[in-house]
Amino acid sequence: MHGPALSGWLLVALCAVVGAYCALRTRASAGEERRSARAEAVMGFGMAAMALPPAVLTPPSWSWAGYAALFGAAAAADLAAARRDAHRLHHAVGSLAMVYMALTMAPPAATGAQGVHAAHGAGAAGGIPLLTGGLLLYYAVYVLRSGARLVPAGPPARGGRATGGAGRPGGGGTGWANRPELTLACRLSMGLATLAMLCTL
Repeated sequence: MHGPALSGWLLVALCAVVGAYCALRTRASAGEERRSARAEAVMGFGMAAMALPPAVLTPPSWSWAGYAALFGAAAAADLAAARRDAHRLHHAVGSLAMVYMALTMAPPAATGAQGVHAAHGAGAAGGIPLLTGGLLLYYAVYVLRSGARLVPAGPPARGGRATGGAGRPGGGGTGWANRPELTLACRLSMGLATLAMLCTL
């Protein structure tokens, strides 16, 4: 991704932390929840790699095709699983957005090393304005909805058992690796990171 180095490093850190948490979730869950966590871990680590500031590490020209292939395969898996879990459709949109950004950011094949560096320095602005605008709108709505779901519904009941955003008990035997509010916070963070990356196009 292109932009100030500080914002790039913040994106790298955010996406890497989200990817690590989602990887831990795969050990504390089973079935469709585990597959969803695995898909989110791939998304988090892939986004962290794409967000590395080019001044620190100039990726080889083929890396963008690698990102497109990785996220394309993830999108295909998400679309296949969307019949079992509707949230995987959102994963598919995210993976396809990453494919779009990777293809948009890829330098021309014949530019050579100097052309790759120039494309990074110039911001490689491009893409299809209508598609970029549609993705920005989608993720803006997603971030607002996810943020609203994280707002507490009210004070805990007198019995002392607070419920999480998904309506499940907030205490009890639920471990930190599969707390619904932490999962939602991670999804919100990835939505914000995707918004920031789309703004660089």
